[in-house]
Order: sequence, then structure tokens, then C-alpha cells
Amino acid sequence: MTTTAPPTREQALADLAEVLGAGASAPEIGLDDDLTDHGLDSVRLMALVERWRGAGWPVEFAQVAVDPTLRGCLRALGVPHD
Repeated sequence: MTTTAPPTREQALADLAEVLGAGASAPEIGLDDDLTDHGLDSVRLMALVERWRGAGWPVEFAQVAVDPTLRGCLRALGVPHD
């Protein structure tokens, strides 16, 4: 995915669901769910961060790793999350 558009909650959630695979669909992921419970591990997290960087969104692995929730991802991307 290559874009320069700012990140949106919907796109971040779609990317997250895709990286997590068939076991997690977007509607199943709650804002404060621990994403490790949905299968997020360090390899998938790095894939997600690289996807977002490729889209031109400045985000660091550590920003997401410190709070592995959808809310944490959105915060790291600078997307309103409430």
C-alpha cells in the first residue's frame, strides 16, 4: 500500500486485521483489546509498522509495542481514537 493520505481509524483497523490474518476481523477488535490476544506478535507488529511506514505514516515499533491495543496504534499514528 502506497499513499500519502493521513491515516484513518478505518485504514489502521483494516491493516491490523489483515496482518493478524483470518483469525481476527475488524469488528472483533475492540479499542482496548490486548492485540496479543488476537495473535499480534513481534513479527506481525513489525510487518504492521512497516506497512504504515510504507504508506508514509511516521510510526515506530516501540510506540505500538508499549501499548499493543487499537487505541495505542491509533495514538502512535496520531489518529483520534475516542
